Amino acid sequence: MWRELSLKARFFFVVFACLCILLTVIAFLPASWLGSILEKQTNGRVSLGDVQGSFWQGSAFIGVAADQKSAVTALFPGRFSWKISPKLLLGQIDVEISNNDVLTAPVQVSGSFTQWRLSPASLRLPPERLEGLGAPLNTIGPSGKIWLRWDGIEMTRVDGQLQVTGRAELELNDMASRASLIKPLGSYVLSFQLMGQTSNMVLTTSRGPMMLEGSGSLSNGKFQFSGKAYAQVGQEEKLANLLNLLGRRRQEGDKQIIALEYR
Repeated sequence: MWRELSLKARFFFVVFACLCILLTVIAFLPASWLGSILEKQTNGRVSLGDVQGSFWQGSAFIGVAADQKSAVTALFPGRFSWKISPKLLLGQIDVEISNNDVLTAPVQVSGSFTQWRLSPASLRLPPERLEGLGAPLNTIGPSGKIWLRWDGIEMTRVDGQLQVTGRAELELNDMASRASLIKPLGSYVLSFQLMGQTSNMVLTTSRGPMMLEGSGSLSNGKFQFSGKAYAQVGQEEKLANLLNLLGRRRQEGDKQIIALEYR
């Protein structure tokens, strides 16, 4: 039968067979593919664990490591599930990410390969698991309630550079530390204004007794922050050990503060 087919018919038969094989491979891409991509992009500091399902629909734990040689620990409770639309093959991004344990709503990622948008949501960050990122968090031993909130985040890739615009807030409520007997230490808000390759941040204190304030920026990969930490009147001695972990002491007017300088 094969000999009876014309050269043109044979060509189309081979192309059709290759196309079927390619579509089958794409349809059954393993979910571990995403894990490999994530590890490569983060130099092994963020990875997926216990990956199940396929590239198009699956779930996994998210783990972090202090560096490439450190053990990976789970960063969030619960599993993150994802659904990737086949529209990806046509250059359109349509992804849904969910985790009922830490996300207030499923996150929709939509757009193209060069521009996409994240739907508004809030993500709960368990502070005790942040110790897996290494110093100084593993020394401070933080606890409390941390929420990352964002609204209308848009990302654009221009000339190989990723530009992000929008607003986000990191709320740190009733924070405490194993290095201090005072619990809680206070509640704080870190606000972000994202403007392309630059982002400005402002740190404020909602309530003490440990007071934190300052501002900074992240521009072209360079991080700068200038602020201060100090204890409310009457709490200086009780907070001395913890404050010493944060930076160097300096005199400001009639009181001592801890300079929070990162450049």
